[in-house]
Amino acid sequence: MLKEGQKAPDFKLDDQDGKPVSLKDFKGKTVVLYFYPKDMTPGCTQEACDFRDNWTAVKKKGAVVLGVSADPIKRHQAFIGKYELPFTLLSDEKKEMLKAYGVWKLKKFMGKEFMGIVRTTLIIDGAGKIKKIWDKVSVKDHVKEVLENL
Repeated sequence: MLKEGQKAPDFKLDDQDGKPVSLKDFKGKTVVLYFYPKDMTPGCTQEACDFRDNWTAVKKKGAVVLGVSADPIKRHQAFIGKYELPFTLLSDEKKEMLKAYGVWKLKKFMGKEFMGIVRTTLIIDGAGKIKKIWDKVSVKDHVKEVLENL
């Protein structure tokens, strides 16, 4: 399990345009890295729209936002288009980054168990160290908490 203060695992994933993105690309910048289960679902849409609606405040704090799910690039494109999301979404269909960050876990829903993404957010500083971790995120007021910690 990742801990605050340790170096964040590097990654290389394709964004919504099929361009490779890695943590190293953001050296010197603060990164808000949020993992979410699925594009176009109620909680994930709310969380993405909350980041969108607070985009100016995030930028004023000098941070960038990266959303990560196992959805394919085309689904990310549709999600961004439908909700006018101004930030990058990364596709981890192989679940390598999800596992490296410890967010691919056994979940329970309506009496069923399955593997899935546990909603998690990290703030990573410009040196690549984890400054803050929220696991099992509750969407309501989460972006406000993120802004307070930037």
